[in-house]
Amino acid sequence: MPNRLFQFAGRLRLVVACLGLIIGFPRLAHAGVEGNLGSPPPVQVAVPSNDRQAGSSPVAVPAPSAKAVSHYRSSLVLLVVEVTWSLALLTGFLFSGASARLRSWAESRGRRWYCSFALYCLVLATGYYVASLPMAWYAGFVHGHAYGLSNQTFSRWFGNSLKAQAIQIVMILALGWIPFRLVRRSPDRWWLYLSLGAIPFICCLCLIQPVVIDPLFNQFQPLPDQALESKILALAARAGIQGSRVYRVDKSVDTSAVNAYVTGFMGTKRIVIWDTAIRALDEDELLFIMGHEMGHYVLGHVVRGIAFSSILVLALLYAVYWLANRAVHRFHARFGFSGLSDVAAAPLGILIIQLLVIGGLPLPMAFSRYQEHEADRFGLELTRNNHAAAMSFVKLQQNNLSIPRPGLLHRLWLGSHPSLAERIEFCNAYRPWATGEAMRYGGRFWQE
Repeated sequence: MPNRLFQFAGRLRLVVACLGLIIGFPRLAHAGVEGNLGSPPPVQVAVPSNDRQAGSSPVAVPAPSAKAVSHYRSSLVLLVVEVTWSLALLTGFLFSGASARLRSWAESRGRRWYCSFALYCLVLATGYYVASLPMAWYAGFVHGHAYGLSNQTFSRWFGNSLKAQAIQIVMILALGWIPFRLVRRSPDRWWLYLSLGAIPFICCLCLIQPVVIDPLFNQFQPLPDQALESKILALAARAGIQGSRVYRVDKSVDTSAVNAYVTGFMGTKRIVIWDTAIRALDEDELLFIMGHEMGHYVLGHVVRGIAFSSILVLALLYAVYWLANRAVHRFHARFGFSGLSDVAAAPLGILIIQLLVIGGLPLPMAFSRYQEHEADRFGLELTRNNHAAAMSFVKLQQNNLSIPRPGLLHRLWLGSHPSLAERIEFCNAYRPWATGEAMRYGGRFWQE
């Protein structure tokens, strides 16, 4: 259950840092010490009994509290302000000619092209960070504390912010020069070569994030509850999962919200559950959440997400190529540069990418909602505990100050998951095993 909109504001900042190489699915800031699910032999595991389901009444969708409604509205306002501020910064820096002047300054001090490129990027990234810091502080620190969702001290928030900025700068210095070299060597095909290069980059980022990046932000450890771990192991065995891992992450130092997610790729794939979720949910609810996350593995959602991201990057970079050339042709006098191979063109590419990502978000959001719905279905078929599944979403709503039925625009642009009301109602209604109907994923489970 990843955070809203794949952490939309953070995703835009990552686009800025990577100069448009990635708009996809890996998240920043979780991982840790493995609690290995092992490599279960093909043992037979009992199918969950649905006896207690027969008398269970449907779980009602709770009305949102006044506090949740206020949080929902204020979060939308903050998101709009953050995005508008980012676009305004880039537009002003570009059309004022400041980008060209910064490039000229960097060239006057850098003896080689890469040195001037690095100077330009360091100043641009630092200036952007400083200019955005007050807004990021209010949205990421003050707002969360105002609604009781944040436990962070200011020093921890600021330290994490500096770490994220440092990671972005390292990525810029390591990879940001590639687009400019490609544009210089192949002005008409750079977008194709860059999109092909983005595929291994996305795979590599998915692979190393849980073991390199995530431990910088939180501590991870095996589940302390051995009885719960044994039940998760049995559930994983029934799902046919071999060699996966489950982690407990200490998110209570940052938030009181509840969450779990799947991350990693190939040898680093893992399921992570927040310690807040372990405290807020009972055992059956946790097992459903684990079943949901196992569904992402078994159904190949990580690989599909990488493939889908790669297609989006191809379309995105072609659109950048088409739009940026026309913008340079029309406004080159104001920009102070005449080609995309000029480092000063970086803000133009970033600005176009941000606009395209914002406009095109409904497509990846719809793809994500489909995968999350199927993971819900998988979790239900695996656990056959409708009541626990529905109650997990009720508690998610209550603990995270969520809205069960957000508006249409929110669902289209920010809805990476089905609405909580849709998920609760699906959990109430979906039980083919009780009526003798075929289950969609039942053939994947080890049976008695």
